[in-house]
Amino acid sequence: MSFRLKAAILAAFAFSTAAAVSASDISIAGESIASVASLPQMSSAGAQPAVVFAAPREITQPLASRPKADTDSDFSADSLAALVDAQGAPEELDGDMQCLAGAVYFESKGESLEGQLAVARVIINRAKSGRFADSLCGVIYQPSQFSFVRGHSMPPIRLNSRSWRQAVAIAQIAMNDSWDSQAEGALFFHARRVSPGWGKAKLASIDNHIFYR
Repeated sequence: MSFRLKAAILAAFAFSTAAAVSASDISIAGESIASVASLPQMSSAGAQPAVVFAAPREITQPLASRPKADTDSDFSADSLAALVDAQGAPEELDGDMQCLAGAVYFESKGESLEGQLAVARVIINRAKSGRFADSLCGVIYQPSQFSFVRGHSMPPIRLNSRSWRQAVAIAQIAMNDSWDSQAEGALFFHARRVSPGWGKAKLASIDNHIFYR
């Protein structure tokens, strides 16, 4: 076989081998591209999946612009009425809170909010004073202290009434000490129509009641 013929055969064989390798490379590259396309989208850094933004309807209101909750300690009201309106009505009242709201309801439901708050503060002050019972219910049911108490119980309350909702709100405000009473520090009060001659320090006259230390 001549030298030229051998060279032609070798060249043809090399060309076919190169073509086969190129076809294989193209096939592998295609598989790699398909695999990459099926993976989760990656960030430019290649380390973590790219951020997926929620649809507009799923975006929540930023915390800074949300209205403050009724129970937020930073809530600021410009009047006692506004603070009463901001109080959330609890689903249930525990024993002492029920007693306090009941006392506000029966002793002062016809009074102004200031008058109701002063009554609530008297009961709380008594429980803290060491001179009366050490619980709100104990103060209220102490014999001969509150005229609405009958046999260690309260009369029925109209739970759906506006007066009861106000009484509960005032009880919450008084317990949280979130509004100053005009009769702050008072331990006693009586209706204007009576004159017991107690000889105690008078602190304030609010609506139909006079408050003393």
